Amino acid sequence: MDDHQLEAPEPSSQPNQSPPLQVSRHPIERVFVNDRGLRSGWRILIYLFQVIFLGIAVNFVLGRVLHLPKNSTPPMWQMFLQEGLSFAIVFLPALLMARLESRSSGDYGLPARSMFRVEFWHGVALGIVEISVLIGSIAACRGYSFGPLAEHGASLLKWALLWAFFFVLVGLFEEFAFRGYLQFTLADGIGFWPAALLLSLGFGRVHLMNQGESPVGALSVVAIALVFALALRRTGNLWLVVGWHAAFDFGETFLFSVPNSGNVFPGHLSDATLHGPAWLTGGTVGPEGSVFSFLIMAAAAFYIHKAFPPKPRFVRTREHASGTLPVA
Repeated sequence: MDDHQLEAPEPSSQPNQSPPLQVSRHPIERVFVNDRGLRSGWRILIYLFQVIFLGIAVNFVLGRVLHLPKNSTPPMWQMFLQEGLSFAIVFLPALLMARLESRSSGDYGLPARSMFRVEFWHGVALGIVEISVLIGSIAACRGYSFGPLAEHGASLLKWALLWAFFFVLVGLFEEFAFRGYLQFTLADGIGFWPAALLLSLGFGRVHLMNQGESPVGALSVVAIALVFALALRRTGNLWLVVGWHAAFDFGETFLFSVPNSGNVFPGHLSDATLHGPAWLTGGTVGPEGSVFSFLIMAAAAFYIHKAFPPKPRFVRTREHASGTLPVA
């Protein structure tokens, strides 16, 4: 720790200063505001109202104006469109909330200055390592076979690029939806980890709607969501977990060609197969439901804890009103 961080501030030349006056508020006013402004619950309601309104408007345009078909396996261009619009639906209201709250939109987890920089690629490496170790563990127990190549030449390159870009959109949408504005604002009301737990449970509940998903798979989703929350807490933004999320999904869907949260997509590298008990392979869920997934996530959490140590917090006291002192 630098010496200047340990120095106490110079004594004030002014006589003892009185603490700032506390604003007395009417009981009804206190329902809506606190010392930091509009309470977090009301801010979340305003945000969700915008998200719901945009979602209804987009669905109306897609369904009633453009007449896009609704089916379980839409064409790739439609998947790109839907995922991109889904991200816009949760991100654009946050931009408006940033203006209303006099904040930078980067405070909600996606600062532009860090876009696709070192932390993103660190996350990509983590995602590839995680899925490779997971598949390798299953294969070591004879639960996975790679199979013959399903794509060749230009087609293989096309699908690799399509899935890479698509899962970046998935990572942006899902991470911001559950660990962006809602995490930031809910944490302001109830604390970081209670907010992370509630949103992680919601993340798992949403995944249960996927065809082929199971309670064990949803529990795995909750667990990785909490690991991602730890990464957010330690790095201060979502770019690492966006890259991590995207790379893991890319590895499942394309590289190792296995079910992804119960979804089986076309355009994969090989005709791979999972065989063996569900506790080993994850069954219809895919490797996320394997017992090895939980062990590897525990190792990933430990890695985040060691690679990104907690930063010192700072407190402001009445006696040291002119400076900040670190708290261990």
